[in-house]
Amino acid sequence: MDAASGLFYRLAASGALPASWFRDADPASVVKAKRTGKLSLEIVTHCWSYEHFLTYQLSSLVNHPTDKLNVTMTVYHAPEDESVLRVLRFFQDIDVPGVSWCWRPLPKERLFRRSIGRNLAARATKADWIWFTDADIVFYDGCLSTLAESLQGRDDTLVHPRTILGTSLLPEDHEILRQGHSAPAVREIPIEEFRPYNGIHYKAKGSFQITHGDVARALGYCGSIGLYQQPAPHWRKTYEDRAFRWLLGSDGTPLDIPGVCQIRHAVKGRYRPGSATGRLRSLVRRSRDLRS
Repeated sequence: MDAASGLFYRLAASGALPASWFRDADPASVVKAKRTGKLSLEIVTHCWSYEHFLTYQLSSLVNHPTDKLNVTMTVYHAPEDESVLRVLRFFQDIDVPGVSWCWRPLPKERLFRRSIGRNLAARATKADWIWFTDADIVFYDGCLSTLAESLQGRDDTLVHPRTILGTSLLPEDHEILRQGHSAPAVREIPIEEFRPYNGIHYKAKGSFQITHGDVARALGYCGSIGLYQQPAPHWRKTYEDRAFRWLLGSDGTPLDIPGVCQIRHAVKGRYRPGSATGRLRSLVRRSRDLRS
């Protein structure tokens, strides 16, 4: 039943059915404030077995702070994921002006369906804007400051970075990943390790969905689609990213934001080591990297 429902919603989100049939609020009717001055931004990430990427993500907020935004960094995690907890405990004690740490535990079955945490965050956010991202995204010099300037007086439903910088496809034994796996610390990947990839981004894809706070509070994150709010026994592919854009009726407005970087990696930590799924996805990612 889950597979059939998943296929149905993927087809629907491709435009086969009107989004108005499935949403409980019309984004066009949401009154969106055009706020100016020092804005607030909530960054929402999910982390399961990705403590090495989370280390670099949280470090980037320490290493590259901005005085142009008040940032709430929200991390959804599972209480039994001790490796992630070690990282969160370490950064909790670091005071960064303008940054508030917010750790949100979820039962792992609810964590494994990423849209559950995103929906909780969307409904509850107090921020002017909310950035739904992933633990392998880091924010370098100019990223958040430029974003703050770009969002002045805007009321777009959804925005996203026009270009992304990425590392090469890193094997699990790469020094960058090995350092991330070691004891928690404030770390930095040299900016020279990142290069533009995948060309211009025309859609607000899963890690780069920056939503107006008023829209997030009104519509949540795929909260009207029951399937995408059901717990799962293992990590689910994030097909709901596309459904979110479909429900909003927007692919997002591209903004020129520097310093948005992704740590690209061949091995997915959320899959069981040596599993057939993990090996297959690693092969696919390497194949794509060779073609890029």
